Amino acid sequence: VQLQASGGGLVQVGGSLRLSCASSERTFGTNTMAWFRQAPGKEREFVAGRRRSFGSTYYSDPVKGRFTFSRDNAGNTVFLQMNSLKPEDTAVYYCAATDRNLITSSIRSETQYDYWGQGTEVTVSS
Repeated sequence: VQLQASGGGLVQVGGSLRLSCASSERTFGTNTMAWFRQAPGKEREFVAGRRRSFGSTYYSDPVKGRFTFSRDNAGNTVFLQMNSLKPEDTAVYYCAATDRNLITSSIRSETQYDYWGQGTEVTVSS
């Protein structure tokens, strides 16, 4: 499974960006998909994620209410709509996937994902 992330760029504080992540596989390997990010000098952290067919979408507290995770009808492309961007959102954003339907307590753990995209850089300038 190959994941291709795109949509990053430079944006001013308060602006918006929409990230996309397309999987090379239509269904295999993508039962749970998520976005993570890694800011300079920091560890990678969970941003948002959900299972394909059931359950809620989960967000980290820093992005809740500003970011929206969505998935296309075919299920092999996910999006991250990012609004009201802040300088602290500056990071490389990675999409991740696994063929397993992760339990809720595991969705936020990067060690549970088998496939990773190459990352797309988001810079929020003040």
